[in-house]
Amino acid sequence: MRVTRIYTGDDGESHFQTLEAPMTERPYGFLTEWLPVTGMAYRQNHPGQDLDFHPAPRRQFVVNLFGAVELETGHGDIRRLGPGDILLADDTTGRGHISRDVEGPRRNLFLPLPDDYDLSGWTVVEG
Repeated sequence: MRVTRIYTGDDGESHFQTLEAPMTERPYGFLTEWLPVTGMAYRQNHPGQDLDFHPAPRRQFVVNLFGAVELETGHGDIRRLGPGDILLADDTTGRGHISRDVEGPRRNLFLPLPDDYDLSGWTVVEG
């Protein structure tokens, strides 16, 4: 399972990383470990909703169900996330990122993670 992570670097700016979650083969397919999410929220944003620089309000997975968003870092790096894409919003400090509504209204699931959840078993694919 690939996840786009946006995190705060030592420079106080947000950066992208592509991660691969470890999965185990089961008789019915591949499965990650159970992730310790602390809740779930569903959102449908207002069409055309753009947000200037902002840090993530909490460490959370954002699962795009419908629509598309463009995220931009302070260095000008841009990623577009559409239906089925998963973001790990991990830039809870620093300047944060810009969010632009590309195709909306977007529908998302938000799944908060504990701050101490360890990603060291995940593989960095890019970034």
